[in-house]
This record gives sequence, C-alpha cells and structure tokens, in this order.
Amino acid sequence: MSRAKSPVPGHRHRRRIVRAARGNYGGRRKLYRTARETVQKGMTYAYRDRRNRKREFRALWIIRINAAARQLGLSYSIVIDRLKKAHIDLDRKSLAHLAATDFDGFRQVVETAAAT
Repeated sequence: MSRAKSPVPGHRHRRRIVRAARGNYGGRRKLYRTARETVQKGMTYAYRDRRNRKREFRALWIIRINAAARQLGLSYSIVIDRLKKAHIDLDRKSLAHLAATDFDGFRQVVETAAAT
C-alpha cells in the first residue's frame, strides 16, 4: 500500500508560514525552513512586546504628568497623592493627555485637588 502524503494540507500549512514571512529579506521570505524560524521568532517578539507596550506607555504618561507638575512647582507623586485624597478618579492616560494638550485644564484639576 502506498503512503499518503496529504499534499493539500501540507501545502496550505507551508503557504501560511511563507505568507506570514512576507517583508523579510532573501531566504527568510522564500525558503520554508528559515521562514518558519523567522515567523516563530517574530510571533515570540510580538507576544512579549504586547505586554511591554503597556509598560512603556504607562512610563510615558508618568513622565508627561511629572513634567507638567514641575511647571506648577509640584512633583508627580504629590499630584497623584492630592488627586487620590480628593477622590478625583482620572487615570494616568487622561492626565497625561490633559497635561500635553490643555495645560490650563490640567492646572485646574490639580488646583481643585489641592483645595479639597
């Protein structure tokens, strides 16, 4: 009895891998084995960096809030402490956006927090 090689599913699988490797240079795009390694490595990086992106954005927001707070003569930790004590529930993303686009609004929020 002859061996069944199931060409259609195999070709489909290889085609999916090679298509995912588009944009790479040379054999990393054309050759199945190196394309598979490239795609696996890329997917590992993508998984890792989806988590790192959240960290990096939070750090960026904190830097922006701190920069705006320093212009008001305060520090980031003091601003966050005053907001928490005043029960003003603005997240860091919103505060950073406010600080970057509408500094007067940021100042009002901080002064409101300081007044209570």
